[in-house]
Amino acid sequence: MTDTNNAHSEKKLVRIDVSSDTVCPWCFVGKKNLDKAIASSKDKYNFEIIWHPYQLNPDAPKESIDKREFYTSKFGSQSNRMEARMLEVFRTVGLEYSLSGRTGNTMDSHRLIYFSRQQDLDKQHNLVEELGLGYFTQGKYIGDQKFLVEAAAKVGIEGAEEFLKNPNNGLKEVEDELKTCPGNVSGVPYYVINGNQKFSGAQPPEVFLRAFQVATS
Repeated sequence: MTDTNNAHSEKKLVRIDVSSDTVCPWCFVGKKNLDKAIASSKDKYNFEIIWHPYQLNPDAPKESIDKREFYTSKFGSQSNRMEARMLEVFRTVGLEYSLSGRTGNTMDSHRLIYFSRQQDLDKQHNLVEELGLGYFTQGKYIGDQKFLVEAAAKVGIEGAEEFLKNPNNGLKEVEDELKTCPGNVSGVPYYVINGNQKFSGAQPPEVFLRAFQVATS
């Protein structure tokens, strides 16, 4: 028993702050790669992961719009090529990317992620997973409170429905975080590891592993 405790106390702490948006496919691919890196180095480190909000399209309306329609209006003829690329990328992490369903404003999802952080960091991390799976692979709408509440229940977050019902709950906190978002974030996902390793993009697991090493040495 003592050996386990010693081994546990010898592990170095890796704190990972992630800025991301719930409708950003690269953010979700980055999460899957981060999870892979964490799983392969759990014997060396203890991890503390904190998710922070970012909005790619802060002016997106609350009313949802068909995903394909949105991408076509935003990217024109490039949208088909982008979809093919995402299909390919998602398969590398064992998932089927889908453009079915609707998209729209992500504020409610960020309020829920903020709320989950108050309960438990692991639950927050698991919630980000559920939201990503639903939105990117199952055609769920990120602004649908019913979907958000179901995702919260799956990972053991209590009181999500009551919290989301009031649109002001968590709003100021999320808006404050969006304002104080690291100034040099020009794109997401954006990672800060132990305050000293900073990089963006859906990096492969090796990049994370190297960053863990540098951040703790």
